[in-house]
Amino acid sequence: MPQSRSICPLLALSLALSLGTLAPSPASAQQGIRGQVLPTHTMLRRHGLVRMWWGQARLDPSRDVVAHMVVDEDIVVMQATSGTVTAFDNESGRRIWSAQLGPRDAPSQPAVTNRDFAFIAAARKLYCLDKFSGELLWELKLPRTPSTSPAVSEDQIFYGSHDGSIFAFDLNRIRELYLKNELTKWGFLARQWRYKTGKQITTPPIVTDRVVNFASLDNSLYSITAGSPRLQWQSETDSPVSAPITYQAGFLYIACEDFNLYCLNAENGNARWQPFPSGFPIRRTPRVIGQQVFIFPNSGGLFALSTLTGKRTWWRHGITDYVGASHQRLYTTDHVGNIVILRRKDGAVLGTMPLRQFGVKFPNNRTDRLFLATNSGLLVAIREAGADREFPTYHQNPDLSPILPEFAPETPEPAAVPAQPAAPAGAAAAGDNRATTPAKN
Repeated sequence: MPQSRSICPLLALSLALSLGTLAPSPASAQQGIRGQVLPTHTMLRRHGLVRMWWGQARLDPSRDVVAHMVVDEDIVVMQATSGTVTAFDNESGRRIWSAQLGPRDAPSQPAVTNRDFAFIAAARKLYCLDKFSGELLWELKLPRTPSTSPAVSEDQIFYGSHDGSIFAFDLNRIRELYLKNELTKWGFLARQWRYKTGKQITTPPIVTDRVVNFASLDNSLYSITAGSPRLQWQSETDSPVSAPITYQAGFLYIACEDFNLYCLNAENGNARWQPFPSGFPIRRTPRVIGQQVFIFPNSGGLFALSTLTGKRTWWRHGITDYVGASHQRLYTTDHVGNIVILRRKDGAVLGTMPLRQFGVKFPNNRTDRLFLATNSGLLVAIREAGADREFPTYHQNPDLSPILPEFAPETPEPAAVPAQPAAPAGAAAAGDNRATTPAKN
């Protein structure tokens, strides 16, 4: 009996050691989970895509989720609900910095960037960081709580507030006061102007070379001189603006609660074309790529319009939002979160990818890259396959594109697919998966 008692602990210890050896390490288990979540190379190749890189934002997955994801031509910025911010290099995926900004769990606005800096409004403070190193350059207490994300130029920053005010600050003056350790006491000296409207500012300001455009709940669209609070023009709408405004090539694209899309000249407020009636509420930002504008009304599918005339060129049922675009393709989502690939020319479906696990899909209208993230901060970057796609296509700043030599194609291009016949007026029946085009006169 005494001998059997001494053997039992030895057997238990041996069994525990063997189980510990067989159990996967936390690192390998985590790698396995990511492998199951990331889109496979086989699926991507099937659709002419490649995975550029993947990375993990710094956050606590037991309590935090991704609050905002912002992409410009250089970096990807991931903001967690806790206030932790992580930045990645766009093309290589290298995690270049991370920082904790503001009080933990404080409400924040999406980051904005210019050529050198990143700006984040959290609670009632505005933080400025070096975009490439993450160094905190200054923080400024704001006179009012922001109601939208800021807008920034190279030397000014603007933001709207809940009391209907738009504030403009001089970035150079802020930096001077910070270096003198006077920003906390004399920060108000960096404020250039304040313009007061009747009600809350509802859209992030749009900054051009000369003016700042924004919308208010008082059913008006304003254009203010950037250097001084002088009203350039004011356009009253029959109903409030319902989505963030888009600016492209001198024109503003504005969705309103009357279900219409308007296009106005940013300099004088004149209408470029007659309002386009979508027939459904438009809550998402209009997306302008080249000479096409895409709108995604609630339960209304996707409308593709000409930026020159405002006329509908095609319509696709079942599409809910924009993800990205290349020269020939449009990447969108459906109501369950799948990526639906469309042909830009006529809206024909080219393929569908089941990527519902990526709950954060950045609507990239700057380049042809796709950036998808899980709510827990796993980020993946995707591009189209081919040597000619190794460099990004810049939609808003084409002058950034490198000049590449042209080569004759090795194989002849496939014959063009015939255009689909025009569909009758009115919305397609539920469940119809065909793109419709307006009848020609």
